[in-house]
Amino acid sequence: MNTAPAHADLIATYLRAKAEAAHKFSLILAASHKGPKAIQTATDTAAKAAKRRDAYAKKLSALGVELKD
Repeated sequence: MNTAPAHADLIATYLRAKAEAAHKFSLILAASHKGPKAIQTATDTAAKAAKRRDAYAKKLSALGVELKD
Protein backbone atom coordinates (compact mmCIF):
# COMPACT_ATOMS: atom_id res chain seq x y z
CA MET A 1 0.00 0.00 0.00
CA ASN A 2 1.40 3.37 -1.01
CA THR A 3 0.90 5.81 1.87
CA ALA A 4 2.86 8.73 0.43
CA PRO A 5 -0.08 10.10 -1.61
CA ALA A 6 -2.30 9.85 1.47
CA HIS A 7 0.26 11.85 3.43
CA ALA A 8 0.52 14.38 0.63
CA ASP A 9 -3.26 14.85 0.54
CA LEU A 10 -3.40 15.28 4.29
CA ILE A 11 -0.50 17.73 4.24
CA ALA A 12 -2.19 19.75 1.49
CA THR A 13 -5.45 19.77 3.44
CA TYR A 14 -3.61 20.90 6.56
CA LEU A 15 -1.88 23.72 4.70
CA ARG A 16 -5.21 24.90 3.27
CA ALA A 17 -6.77 24.78 6.74
CA LYS A 18 -3.82 26.72 8.13
CA ALA A 19 -4.20 29.42 5.48
CA GLU A 20 -7.96 29.54 6.05
CA ALA A 21 -7.48 29.97 9.80
CA ALA A 22 -5.04 32.83 9.25
CA HIS A 23 -7.49 34.48 6.87
CA LYS A 24 -10.40 34.09 9.29
CA PHE A 25 -8.37 35.68 12.08
CA SER A 26 -7.61 38.63 9.81
CA LEU A 27 -11.34 39.04 9.19
CA ILE A 28 -11.81 39.81 12.88
CA LEU A 29 -10.00 43.10 12.34
CA ALA A 30 -12.19 43.91 9.35
CA ALA A 31 -15.32 43.13 11.38
CA SER A 32 -14.25 45.43 14.21
CA HIS A 33 -15.74 48.39 12.35
CA LYS A 34 -19.11 46.70 12.00
CA GLY A 35 -19.97 46.19 15.64
CA PRO A 36 -19.91 43.57 18.39
CA LYS A 37 -22.17 41.04 16.66
CA ALA A 38 -19.94 40.99 13.57
CA ILE A 39 -16.86 40.66 15.77
CA GLN A 40 -18.41 37.73 17.63
CA THR A 41 -19.38 35.99 14.40
CA ALA A 42 -15.89 36.47 12.95
CA THR A 43 -14.33 35.22 16.19
CA ASP A 44 -16.49 32.10 16.21
CA THR A 45 -15.66 31.40 12.58
CA ALA A 46 -11.94 31.85 13.25
CA ALA A 47 -12.12 29.49 16.22
CA LYS A 48 -13.77 26.81 14.08
CA ALA A 49 -11.09 27.22 11.41
CA ALA A 50 -8.35 26.93 14.04
CA LYS A 51 -10.01 23.80 15.42
CA ARG A 52 -10.01 22.22 11.93
CA ARG A 53 -6.35 23.18 11.48
CA ASP A 54 -5.45 21.64 14.82
CA ALA A 55 -7.35 18.45 14.01
CA TYR A 56 -5.37 18.01 10.79
CA ALA A 57 -2.12 18.74 12.63
CA LYS A 58 -3.02 16.04 15.16
CA LYS A 59 -3.70 13.53 12.37
CA LEU A 60 -0.35 14.33 10.77
CA SER A 61 1.38 14.01 14.12
CA ALA A 62 -0.21 10.59 14.62
CA LEU A 63 1.23 9.53 11.26
CA GLY A 64 4.66 10.77 12.31
CA VAL A 65 4.69 13.69 9.88
CA GLU A 66 6.17 16.90 11.24
CA LEU A 67 5.73 20.17 9.39
CA LYS A 68 7.95 23.14 10.03
CA ASP A 69 6.21 26.50 10.28
